[in-house]
Amino acid sequence: MIRHRVLCRGGLALAVIAAVLTLGLLPSVAAARPEGQMTWAVHISVAPTWFDPGEHPGTITPMMTFYALHDALVKPMPGKAMAPSLAESWSVSKDGLVYEFVLRKGVKFHNGDVMTTEDVKFSFERYKGAAAKLLKERVAAVEIVDAQRIRYRLREPWPDFMAFFGTPATGAAWVVPKKYLEQVGDDGFKKAPVGAGPYKLVSFTPGVELAFEAHEGFWRKIPAVKRLVWRIIPDESTRLAMLKRGEVDIAYSIRGPLAEEVKRTAGLKLAPALTSATFWVDFTSEQWDPKSPWHDQRVRLAASLAIDRQAINQAETLGYSKISSSIIPAGYDFYWPAPPIRYDPARAKKLLAEAGYPNGFDAGDYTADVSYANLGEAVVNYLGAVGIRVRMRTLERIAWTTQFREKKIKNALQGGAGGFGNAATRIENYMVNKGAFAYGSYPEMDDLFQQQAKELDRKKREALLHQIQKVAADKVMFAPIWELAFLNGVGPRVEEAGIGLIEYHPYSSPYEDLRLKR
Repeated sequence: MIRHRVLCRGGLALAVIAAVLTLGLLPSVAAARPEGQMTWAVHISVAPTWFDPGEHPGTITPMMTFYALHDALVKPMPGKAMAPSLAESWSVSKDGLVYEFVLRKGVKFHNGDVMTTEDVKFSFERYKGAAAKLLKERVAAVEIVDAQRIRYRLREPWPDFMAFFGTPATGAAWVVPKKYLEQVGDDGFKKAPVGAGPYKLVSFTPGVELAFEAHEGFWRKIPAVKRLVWRIIPDESTRLAMLKRGEVDIAYSIRGPLAEEVKRTAGLKLAPALTSATFWVDFTSEQWDPKSPWHDQRVRLAASLAIDRQAINQAETLGYSKISSSIIPAGYDFYWPAPPIRYDPARAKKLLAEAGYPNGFDAGDYTADVSYANLGEAVVNYLGAVGIRVRMRTLERIAWTTQFREKKIKNALQGGAGGFGNAATRIENYMVNKGAFAYGSYPEMDDLFQQQAKELDRKKREALLHQIQKVAADKVMFAPIWELAFLNGVGPRVEEAGIGLIEYHPYSSPYEDLRLKR
């Protein structure tokens, strides 16, 4: 239910957009105590930085831990892209310069401290993750109005404030306890995080296992499952074997023939979830280097035409993924549908010959997140078939993300992004000058992006964002592949796995909604 009203406080007229959830976010009455243990075979190692929202890199992966340990003023929840959480409502002034949040009363952190506006202000001011520079440049002040209200005052109207602040595009709205963090410091917090989420971290063995226990004081509802355990199992076949033996209840990232095996195995269920994670071939800084073959637009187009996306989709994700011609998910606001990219190896070879590479060329490494080596190997094979010879190089997720962000990867890169937001947030991170993961940009795109950031008319702004996406497509800035469908195996003990409850979210969530069969 959405309520609209006007408040006058100190001469400031606030047009209120108070989103009040009538279902799913109300505290349970006489809820049962949490029971049992649910266990996952997780496909990637967990970094200690993923315990601290203040260092959120803008990718979707840390949300695995954030949704367990922490809570945000506003965040995606089932049926709602921006659901009131630690804030029970929020308002925006008529001039677009002030956003005011009313905090939920009585919220307690895991250590028993009650959340205050001081914690909220502190969390924003210490935030140094994705888009932190942009947020700090545009937010002039964070003002505590009283014990329950806090204001974010902008330097100028910014239509994307909530897209950056109220979604996991950043971690700026996630709240940590000021007093505790100041006592233990940043490093101490990563070792022993305290949050306001539905679960508390009770043990962490890097590269091996994490264990969580229910926070029975969680404001929304008492979790149904007492203990959550994540076992780090990089090998896909091992994850499936553990699921079949009943050693785990959920196995993440099961693809290809192994996913078919899940479907054939009695008692197991395949749980696909279409995600906001787009994948593409990124030409890194080579695209702007006149000495590199990738500098030639014909070569980049040849690479794009060489990839049989439909065949990869069917082989790896059983057709559940969505073939894409953009690095922006089709469901995002301001998405522009670029023309479909045909599989045309004959034309790819012709373009390479026109560019001066009739026999192809050696393109060095193709660097990919090891979790998606299957996709990378397929791309390498298709590129090689037209004469673009690349060598597969894989990195663990943490190293891949770090080197991608620090622009240390050379030659071709298997790009991927699963951060929430809209077309503007994805463009800001990956397409424009000084973007967190952008290896370069084109001046016309940078100019258009600056224009749209100040444009308050939605139609005009949409037109500007569409122009940016069209320039990227025309210049073959990337070779998009797909919007990933994350395939998972679910065992017979699970009543609610939480996969797909939150749109575009690939992992089990909200954790407090998970249930085991009784």
